[in-house]
Amino acid sequence: MPGGLLPGAEAPNFEANTTIGRIRFHNYLGDSWSILFSHPPDFTPVCTTELGRAAKLAPEFTKRNVKMIYLSIDSVEDHLAWSKDVNAYNGEEPTEKLPFPIIEDKNRDFVIQLGMLDPAEKDEKGTPVTARVVFIFGTDKKLKLSILYPATTGRNFDEILRVILCLQLIAEKRVAIPVNWKNGDSVMVLPTIPEEEAKKLFPKGVFIKDLPSGKKYLRYTPQP
Repeated sequence: MPGGLLPGAEAPNFEANTTIGRIRFHNYLGDSWSILFSHPPDFTPVCTTELGRAAKLAPEFTKRNVKMIYLSIDSVEDHLAWSKDVNAYNGEEPTEKLPFPIIEDKNRDFVIQLGMLDPAEKDEKGTPVTARVVFIFGTDKKLKLSILYPATTGRNFDEILRVILCLQLIAEKRVAIPVNWKNGDSVMVLPTIPEEEAKKLFPKGVFIKDLPSGKKYLRYTPQP
């Protein structure tokens, strides 16, 4: 099943060849948040636009202590050649360097281990292709969020950046994030926090929306 790694599971500590050399995954992650993206083959149109957008947004992820790493089913040599195309797509000098490594997975060992193959989409040989999986790991190397896209649909990297902000906020504060939240918007007080405790935890104020039920569960507070 694509996206088979479940929330709360520890990231597998595999060794792999990448565009920055051989790595052990946990050592590469260090004490950072991290995002592991999977891709169908190199030199494909949707993937190229995705890596281009990721490269543009790399400073925003770095600013938030997030490391990105990519997984594609081709060789390091192919990854390096493809990186030139990605940089050219961005209007940059076509070098082999991107602000994140790409893992080599020629034998599909990792996409199988991580449950990333999509049985519904196949290549010209009838082989299942890699789905566009997003795994976000916290500083404890535990999976915090996964998103699954089919191979033919590009990911929204602005949304991925938004959910990173959400996850980091709820890791530090006892809040929940409402629909369509953006950085700077009010957040929600957890329903498990008693009213008096909420007043102490959120000195900027707790605002309750009146509802026909009379229940006071829609409690908002300015973003801590």
